[in-house]
Amino acid sequence: MNMRALAQNAASLLAVALCALLALQAFALMRAPAAWMPEQITVRLAAGESLALSRAELAAVQTDGAQLVLRRDAAGAWFVSRSGAGRAPLLQSAAGEERLGSIAAAALGSFRIGAHQFGSAVSAGALRFQSAPDKTWSYDGATLRLNGKALDDCPDTALHQRASALWNRIAPAALTIASPLVFGGNLYCGNRLGLSGVAAGTAIIARTRGELRLSVAAAGLTDVSASPAGGDAIRLHDDERSLAGVQALAFGRTRYVLALHGNELTLMPQRRVALYGAPEARLPEQVDWSWQRRALWTGGHGGLWAGLAAALAALWLLKLASSAGALPAPRRGNILSGSGTAGAGGLRRLLPAALQRTTPGGRPAGGSVVRLAMLASVHWRSADGVVRDLDAVRRARSRAAALMQALRAPAAWLAALAITLCGAAIMLMTRAGTPPAASASLLLLACTVALWILAVPRLPLACGAALLLCAAGTLSQLELGLAGMDTAWLRYYQKTTALFAIGSGIAIAWQLWRSARKPAMPQRWAEWLFALLAAGALLALAAQVVWGDETGVFDLQPVELAKLALTALTAHCLALRLGWRAESKRAPGHLKRWLRLAAPALLFASLLGLALVQVDDYSPLLLLIIWSAAMLLAYAAAARKRWLAALPLLLAISCAAAVFALRSAGPATAEALPGSFYADRFQVWLDPARHPHTGQQLLQGAAAVAEGGWRGADGLFGITTLGQPAPALLAIPAVQDDFAPSFLLNRHGLLAALMLWCVQAAFIIGLLAAAIRNGRHAAALRDFRLAWQYRLRSFLLCGGAAFVAGHLLLSWGTNLAIFPIMGQPMSFLSAGGSHLLFFLLPLLGISAASASTEEE
Repeated sequence: MNMRALAQNAASLLAVALCALLALQAFALMRAPAAWMPEQITVRLAAGESLALSRAELAAVQTDGAQLVLRRDAAGAWFVSRSGAGRAPLLQSAAGEERLGSIAAAALGSFRIGAHQFGSAVSAGALRFQSAPDKTWSYDGATLRLNGKALDDCPDTALHQRASALWNRIAPAALTIASPLVFGGNLYCGNRLGLSGVAAGTAIIARTRGELRLSVAAAGLTDVSASPAGGDAIRLHDDERSLAGVQALAFGRTRYVLALHGNELTLMPQRRVALYGAPEARLPEQVDWSWQRRALWTGGHGGLWAGLAAALAALWLLKLASSAGALPAPRRGNILSGSGTAGAGGLRRLLPAALQRTTPGGRPAGGSVVRLAMLASVHWRSADGVVRDLDAVRRARSRAAALMQALRAPAAWLAALAITLCGAAIMLMTRAGTPPAASASLLLLACTVALWILAVPRLPLACGAALLLCAAGTLSQLELGLAGMDTAWLRYYQKTTALFAIGSGIAIAWQLWRSARKPAMPQRWAEWLFALLAAGALLALAAQVVWGDETGVFDLQPVELAKLALTALTAHCLALRLGWRAESKRAPGHLKRWLRLAAPALLFASLLGLALVQVDDYSPLLLLIIWSAAMLLAYAAAARKRWLAALPLLLAISCAAAVFALRSAGPATAEALPGSFYADRFQVWLDPARHPHTGQQLLQGAAAVAEGGWRGADGLFGITTLGQPAPALLAIPAVQDDFAPSFLLNRHGLLAALMLWCVQAAFIIGLLAAAIRNGRHAAALRDFRLAWQYRLRSFLLCGGAAFVAGHLLLSWGTNLAIFPIMGQPMSFLSAGGSHLLFFLLPLLGISAASASTEEE
């Protein structure tokens, strides 16, 4: 079997596997039971009446036992307050957002926490208050100072928190990192103000959107009151606000749009809403629900369906244009005799064979139609006339094929644009709380997969494996969304498909622009592009440090973009380093050139490491170690320095030996470690039975894996459980993210996981194979610019494969209890939108570009 036939068979198998996975998603939607939720909640109260509403009356999610208290006064005005230990509701109006139980520090004249009274005033952006005549405190949203001097760090403060506190003391106010002031406890240290008889965390002052606000803890038992300047004292636990002018309200994890009409208050739930198996619920007589069924197949948003129709039309045109180039042109020898000369004898010999070539329906085949038409003209045309007609047919088919080939690029551009816009529309709808039907996301996913297959004629191994992984991952996320009893679970599937469409559309558009632009990008332009990418990643990381937390900022994870920028910058430095000639080492200024190349990568790696240390987890550091070892190994192989290649191999052997030794030593070894977050993780890993509370994630994940066995919990690889609820699995913490493999193993079994492992291995092998091919091309070229481009792609693909391999290793190790719990999502399987958009899809685009360059 030649290589062309092998490639065609592989493409056919890929298409069949993708169609099977997409069909399973459609089957899961068909089998999903009907689910209902309130479309509108109406509350009716007479003047002077009040009503306490909980999760059951509001279909709210994660309210933690809190209640929303609605009241109308004698004049008929509506007011809202809260009771219970849950998180206070958030009110949104034209003036902004305010949470019940909080008050702006600028409006404070004094406040009291338990028996402790504080007089306060705000000046120059800082809150000043006194707890005693000789104790004047000041707080600017980042640092607490006593009599103008910052307090020492608390004994249990982590290293990254000490670094942040030091930065806040020396940095300008505009560049400080927000850090809340916590009241209560027994210590005066850091940003803690100890108060006798008051539990730690009873009250908090924090900087929110540039404003200092005093808020009370959700479950605090100590009385906290605030006195606005010139006003009466307000007990923050009993904070009550008027609903006049309030446009929306957030209770628990559910958001409501409000509308007041006399004695009626209408709440329209959005975003996360509880689901019910039947349109019925026990409600007070003052509360009415209007029900709506969960939309899985049909829904509004006509513009979205129009965009999907345009994408389908463009893909159909692209398919026709791609097929036109493969049509064989009619040849003279096919119509005439075997020698290719005109003659009646040759035509008579060909006539029976042409008549026998028919389709299964009994009609002549496409090519035979032309032959029969020409053979019928034998009776009144000469042989020269037949040749002229054949030439005309050949020219007509050539013109048609050329026309279709000319339409290929516009069709691909139109399909990429339509798919990108549809993905962006679904993202906006989901964020607005009005997501479309799940079938729209499934159709968009199918269109995106078809775009990759049609727009990249010879799909490389890495891209084909990535499409399979994405189809399998979205199937798992769809199952997870249908297994939950609130609308939040399905948003992971819709978000992933939308981001996959956006990233794929951009990647394919870049491929089309690159193929239309004949000259390659100059090296200077590439360096500016890398500099902009690095600057953007640094700004995003800074935004996460200032405004975000370890989960990201603005619903994004800048660390994924930073990993791509770090890999690209390092690949550029190594590619330039390998281009130096031997005599350049003795040239003046060689050390300066080397520092100029290495300094950006080293600086960026140090900044990235500092940002990653802020996360209470050591998995990012392990990822950096794996990536560094892989880049060192790639450089050693390219430079043919065997002694340098031994270092990462020795490091890998040492790490494996350390894990084995620690596992064999038992829990006593972990107990001897100094008390820290990491030591606790190792203790839970070595002996989870002794830590059932902190180890619940490990224990529940292990139980789910054991229940799945080899063929899934149902014994049929999860076919019978497609689309069915699974409340026990949803109880696993972070099951949509870090523990997504546990859900897969439970539903589909270890055999399905083995198939997934093979596809993941094929993805990494495809990236490494492309990197090796680019490296060999670079070694054979004499043109420095072209050799630099091939080396750049080689190191970039190698670094990307290292990060992906690290993600897979840590994720599988966590779910199978090989390693302690480390919070890393699994590529393509977990609901990690930033990882998919900012890292995986650019890597696929580079892999596809590398394959097309090799063909050229």
